This record gives sequence, structure tokens and C-alpha cells, in this order.
Amino acid sequence: MGMYRILQGVMKYRHTQREVMVRQFEVVRDDPHPKAVFFTCMDSRMLPTRFTQTNVGDMFIVRNAGNLVPHANLCGHEEITTEPAALELGCVINGIKHVIVCGHSDCKAMNMLHMMRNSDRTLQEMLKLSPLKAWLMRHGHSSAGKFAQLELSNFQAPLVFQAETPMRRFIAYIDPDNKFSEEDKLSQVNTLQQLQNIASYNFMREGLTRGRVYIHALWFDIYTGDIYYFSRQQKMFVDVNENNMEKLEEEILKYYT
Repeated sequence: MGMYRILQGVMKYRHTQREVMVRQFEVVRDDPHPKAVFFTCMDSRMLPTRFTQTNVGDMFIVRNAGNLVPHANLCGHEEITTEPAALELGCVINGIKHVIVCGHSDCKAMNMLHMMRNSDRTLQEMLKLSPLKAWLMRHGHSSAGKFAQLELSNFQAPLVFQAETPMRRFIAYIDPDNKFSEEDKLSQVNTLQQLQNIASYNFMREGLTRGRVYIHALWFDIYTGDIYYFSRQQKMFVDVNENNMEKLEEEILKYYT
């Protein structure tokens, strides 16, 4: 496998897909109109363009361990990350209207955060030991806190998240049918927490307040291939399928167009 497999893939691309892609690049080169900024995990099993059936020029994609978007309070001039820069590039400079955060099942980053959530070690110790653990402890702390609330209610009570503006909130029931593991429940909580983090940036405020930018959450079950959309009307992640699609379309057309 390794690099040999990757180079073999490059050669296959040259013979099968290259000309088609170059023609697509020519179409969008001078006037691209991406439809979304898409935050997701760097997990090798996550292939967002495949399960959304999107193509060249359709989305800005940002990937990291745990699909985290640092809160504005944790991103100053001396410590900036790719994620807010991508939000500014996408939504402010390019006028992209939809921001999507997509988590997934069996997320190794969320599994690690779940394991560390009650750790007594300080952040400084984590920094010395592991950049990954430091990243998760610093930027996953709010998600772990929300998950702790869920644990106290035996996973029954809803959680409250801040939405587009400080006065707007949405309620979320996490896995009410108890289909998923605790780690996957944390992954769903974490996905919703990132919407709150996205709304924390001053440069996003006008677009979010005036309805020029909307924030959404998806969640991908990698073992079934099912995609869940967080419905604010239904207050939970809803499986996107033939039975639910009409109702989800009505919600999106009513609130997010």
C-alpha cells in the first residue's frame, strides 16, 4: 500500500479522470460559486464529496482531528488556526451562505476526548505529552462539558446550544432512541457545539444576524452509510432518507433559503 498505492492511483487518474476534471476546472476557474464551507474530520473513512455527491467548485472543505472549530475566545492574534481563517475566506470574502459541520461515528478523536474527559492532568502536561491531546482538551472542552450535562440526566434531558445570535437558542435531544455508544453521543454533542463556536466570531455576526449565512450540522454513521441532519424543528439528528426528505426539505426551504 503506502506511497506505491498512491502513485498508482495518480496514474489511474491521469488515464481516466484527468481530462474530465480539467474541463470542470475550466468552467469554475474564473467564476466559482461554492455553496458551502464544510468542516469535517480528517478520518480517512470520511469522504464528504462522495456522500454529498458534490463536485469541483461546490464546497470549501476543512478537515481536522474531531471536526473542531475553536471558539473565538480561544483564538487571539497570537494564536490563530485555519478554521476561523476558512470561515472568513468562505463567508466574508466569497459570500458563501451555508456552513456545515459534519461529525461521524467511531471518531478516534472523540473516542480519545471521551476517555480523557475526567482526567486530572493539566493542559500543560497534555501539551508536553501530545499535540493531539492538547488540541482536544483545549478545543473540545466545551463539548465535554455539554456531554457531562447529558450524563447527569442519564442521557435523557435535552441540551441547549446558542445559535446564530446570542439571543437565539436551539434545543437538542441526543440519540433519543439510544442507538449509539456514549462516544458517538459525544460526537453528536461535539458536532452541535461547533455551530455555537462558529457563531462566536465577530466577523460572522452580521451575516448570521441578517440571514446571509446559515449554520448546519450533519452526522455520518460510517458503519451503515446513513447521513443524519440536525433538524431544529424536530430537535434531533434525523436520518436523511426517502421517508424524511420531504419534511426536511420543507424545513430548509422555510428557514434557510
